[in-house]
Amino acid sequence: MATAHIVEGGFADPVFASQSVFRAVMDAMARPGSVLPIDAGISPPAPLNAAAAAVALTLADGDTPVWLEAEMAKNEAVAGWLAFHTGAPLAQMPSDAVFAIASNPAHLPPLTGFALGTQEYPDRSTTVILQMASLSDGPVLRLSGPGIRTTNSIAPRPLPGHFEMQWQAINDLYPRGLDLVLAAPDAIACLPRTTRIGNGEA
Repeated sequence: MATAHIVEGGFADPVFASQSVFRAVMDAMARPGSVLPIDAGISPPAPLNAAAAAVALTLADGDTPVWLEAEMAKNEAVAGWLAFHTGAPLAQMPSDAVFAIASNPAHLPPLTGFALGTQEYPDRSTTVILQMASLSDGPVLRLSGPGIRTTNSIAPRPLPGHFEMQWQAINDLYPRGLDLVLAAPDAIACLPRTTRIGNGEA
């Protein structure tokens, strides 16, 4: 029997809420670096934050394995809550995941260890949801690429180690690659694989 902390805290109106979050994700992917609010009214178990949880509830289902970073994977409440509300199975390896969630980006394995798709099917890749303490007071990243008229900037924290170097390696594999959702507690920004990053102070 599912306990209350697993059953409770999901979307009050799943259809309306998931449509709203889906639009926000699509807009954020179309305009890399844009910060969009997420107000889904959900209460996931810690350390899963509300915005990351809302994205997972919107996108994941029984056909999309989800990989959890170690701190989350060992948390039975988080794993149980996601399984109950999405039906998604847990992936044992990053390369097996359609979605990945990390509460501590510093502990994330190398980005190239996730599914990167193939030349024929580049969409068979992982979408990585990285929880952020903030999207505005970290190191400034200058962004360019499709969806950005000239340049845009974002300042998320914390980021995985050697992030810009890792992202360059991903860019070099295009059309293979992966897409990132940066999830602060109440907002998201996205970095699709087509986005290029240069240090804002360069």
